[in-house]
Amino acid sequence: MASNSSGIVAGLTTAALVTVGFLAYQASANVPAELRQSDENTAPAVATSKAPRDKKNPAALPAGSGRGERVVYSVDDDRVWLVGRGDKVRRTFEVSPGTVDPKPGVYTVTSRSGRVTGTDGVPIEHVVRFTTVGGVIVGFSAAVDDTPPNPDAPKLTGGIRESRGDGDAMWAFATIGHKVVVIR
Repeated sequence: MASNSSGIVAGLTTAALVTVGFLAYQASANVPAELRQSDENTAPAVATSKAPRDKKNPAALPAGSGRGERVVYSVDDDRVWLVGRGDKVRRTFEVSPGTVDPKPGVYTVTSRSGRVTGTDGVPIEHVVRFTTVGGVIVGFSAAVDDTPPNPDAPKLTGGIRESRGDGDAMWAFATIGHKVVVIR
């Protein structure tokens, strides 16, 4: 009797795993294009020219930076905009980029970490990752304290550093799957 019920449990477990695997495949095959993780070897779907800026208000959201809720990051201006419903800017702030910049394009938040050590050896929090460039992970983070970078740390870093207050805002805003638009 025991071996018969073990076989039933094994069969049910196998059937459940096959079903979950099939549903996961089906879900991934039907993800809208704007939510797919971009491949670092393909060109992102956005113009590479610099988005027009408001010369009177440099902190204004650049035209041509997309629509809907999103994080907009300008690699040329080292600035981020958190854009809510109705294309309304909820917050904008300056950042300090890493040594590796993402290509202009539309990405999605792929992973997050509450608190880790950055590739430069600095304790960081509220890490929001959205792409990889040449094997270097790129994302936003805030340094926990004034720890200087480790001189033996890799020279290629993708950490886009923000203040702790701005990191708190990014953490609350940019959850997994949230759109990140990178512009020049």
